Amino acid sequence: MADTYDVVIIGSGPGGYVCAIKCGQLGLKTAIIEKSPTLGGTCLNVGCIPSKALLHASEMFAEANHGMEDLGIDVGKPKLNLKAMMAHKDKTVKANVDGVAYLMKKNKVDVFHGTGSIAAQGKVTVTDDKGGKQEVAAKNIIIATGSDVAGIPGLDVEIDEKVIVSSTGAIALSSVPKKMIVVGGGVIGLEMGSVWNRLGAEVTVVEYLDTILGGMDNDVSKQFQKILVKQGMKFHLSSKVTGVEKKGKGASVTFAVNRVLREQITGIRVVRAFVREPYEVERFGDANRELTETALGVGRLMALMFPLVMLISNVTSVAVIWFGGHQINEGSMQIGSLTAMLSYIMQILMAVMMATFMAVM
Repeated sequence: MADTYDVVIIGSGPGGYVCAIKCGQLGLKTAIIEKSPTLGGTCLNVGCIPSKALLHASEMFAEANHGMEDLGIDVGKPKLNLKAMMAHKDKTVKANVDGVAYLMKKNKVDVFHGTGSIAAQGKVTVTDDKGGKQEVAAKNIIIATGSDVAGIPGLDVEIDEKVIVSSTGAIALSSVPKKMIVVGGGVIGLEMGSVWNRLGAEVTVVEYLDTILGGMDNDVSKQFQKILVKQGMKFHLSSKVTGVEKKGKGASVTFAVNRVLREQITGIRVVRAFVREPYEVERFGDANRELTETALGVGRLMALMFPLVMLISNVTSVAVIWFGGHQINEGSMQIGSLTAMLSYIMQILMAVMMATFMAVM
């Protein structure tokens, strides 16, 4: 087994890689573990960055379709090249993940690719995609595994990423669907819905709450809904989804409004865009389950000795809100974006400070 690391971070998303960089800058011997081939986590690979690339590209397409003539610019009717648009998205993602990989090298952070699990106190096992295992010793462990796609509460729905897709599948469709049903009117659902609406899909959003955008300011929600309706999107609010079923080449969604069953709506694609949930405790391994479950149960930032185990970012609690396209946990609280941002930054800084303190003891 190699020398003991001062800090081992499981997960390389915005919480994990920022923490790793700071630990490296402070002179700590640092390692980061990532199960995916590239660093950056959900945000850089299948979340914030690719979705913003598609938002920008689809907005340019819509502008060329509707806004040029008013400015005295005659460009004719633009033709969508979806393959090239997806290539632009992938190029944007690659630039970001390559940048994170460079920062790891610059700050002397060792990168292990594989699934990290806590094997025992001070030991993390890394299992690669071929089943090979290696053990990493750590004085401090930071769990920054983020969030995963959540299911529809009360329903067992298979997400095949073809007909019924998550946000991950929604950023990688090979063609523009004629009809799309988005389950969930939060930031993720509205991003994906607005992208495909601008590219030509007929988009319907089904939302459980009586307003879109969850806990955001009510006036903002109302005005934003008006903008999206003007763009052609349809909304069913105060609507609880009671069933999702594949039918032929598409799927149907059944929902109830104020507990009254409504007729089904059918689409070629159904996008499951509910809130994300923390990475499951079962994925951290059995040998040190009591320690891991205790840490995961505390929420926000948790420190336990032998060694220090800390949690940052989305894995810390149940509810996930978004700030500027970045997912930030704030438990079940509905608070302003500024407070969420400050809390997010403090989680990372406190984790780094505690790891530094323990390393020099």
